Amino acid sequence: MQNQPFYHPLRITHYASRFTLSLIVATIFLTSCSPTTPPTHTVDVNAIQTQAFANVYAGMTLTAEAIPTLTGTPYPTGTMTPEPTAVRTPPALPGQFTSTELNPLDTPHTYIQDACQVLKAKWDPNNATPGTVVMVIMIHGLSKGDPALPQDMSVANFKKLMDDLQDQNFSAINTQQLYDFLDHNAKIPERSVLLLQDDRHTAQNFNEIFRPYWEKRKWPVVNAWISANDSIGKNILPDMVALSKEGWVDYQSHGVLHFPIEPASSDDFIHSELFGAMEAMKTNFGKAPIAHIWAGGGFTPKAVQVARQAGFKLAFTINPRGPVMFNWIPLIDAADAMRPSFIAEGPSNDPLLTLPRYWDTDAREHLDNVRQIGKAAAAYAQANKATELEYYDIVCAPTYGAIPTP
Repeated sequence: MQNQPFYHPLRITHYASRFTLSLIVATIFLTSCSPTTPPTHTVDVNAIQTQAFANVYAGMTLTAEAIPTLTGTPYPTGTMTPEPTAVRTPPALPGQFTSTELNPLDTPHTYIQDACQVLKAKWDPNNATPGTVVMVIMIHGLSKGDPALPQDMSVANFKKLMDDLQDQNFSAINTQQLYDFLDHNAKIPERSVLLLQDDRHTAQNFNEIFRPYWEKRKWPVVNAWISANDSIGKNILPDMVALSKEGWVDYQSHGVLHFPIEPASSDDFIHSELFGAMEAMKTNFGKAPIAHIWAGGGFTPKAVQVARQAGFKLAFTINPRGPVMFNWIPLIDAADAMRPSFIAEGPSNDPLLTLPRYWDTDAREHLDNVRQIGKAAAAYAQANKATELEYYDIVCAPTYGAIPTP
């Protein structure tokens, strides 16, 4: 079967008009040519009409491309107007995770206020998983026999602590790993511990007590080094430098004179303790420390500001508020009459420079609390994951880009 020609209504109207015009012209022609006397020959009207129909049919079979030439107006293309894009409303973000495992007065504080920055780091599959928790433990002095001081610990009890940490699937990290985790959620073990021993100790102390854990488990230890240029420091410094070069003893600042900073402390003293320790450690260890351990747990808002100016990225108190997580530091905003020796961190307004630490003497009693906080935080994050990812997709992705893939 042959294809039939397609006739658009506009074409038919156009050609019908031409057909009518042809008939009128033919009629006028016939009328004007009719003599008053009988014609000498007969005009064939049928032939004229046949020719007019032929002209109309020829026009109707023209291609679409020829129509603009005939009509003078381009044929419409029929392009449709696109539907407007629906505006997506971002969901409300969930509240801050809290835990009943903490003292009611010790509340989690954030230090990154940009929600998009936090969400991107939090849900990046290459980073630490939500619920990753770090337990910072302060180790003062270790004694092979009964401790001479109440803040010291026997080596036997220290070994029990280390075994319990391993049994609870903790792994030790160093200060740089802790900073990277707190700063941008860098990947670390889901249960991490920072073993931070205060004050100066002999190489024998590190080799006998801590080296076995480094060799067996790759667990480093952090030493809060006092930079006083006295006889003790001069005698043991060469051994400390050698241990530092081995990489598993992580030396950080513990001040110069090791006197607590108090509200009455002069600006000169605060400056010398912080800037002085920074410069001394650069000279003695060949690298700048990133953390300062407040001597005696003493600090003030002014001292925290100076520590920032000196270049410290982290600092530790002696307040056992709880563990730390990414953008989650338990602190207190005002003095607590029940714990008068614990300085309130809130007025300093810098959680990273007022980090809490557990005491080694009772750290074992808090292992399960830390573990439960991590588990609850992970569950809370998963329960709110879809909401947070939807918020990120709507609000953050246009500026911060998509969350990376594994």
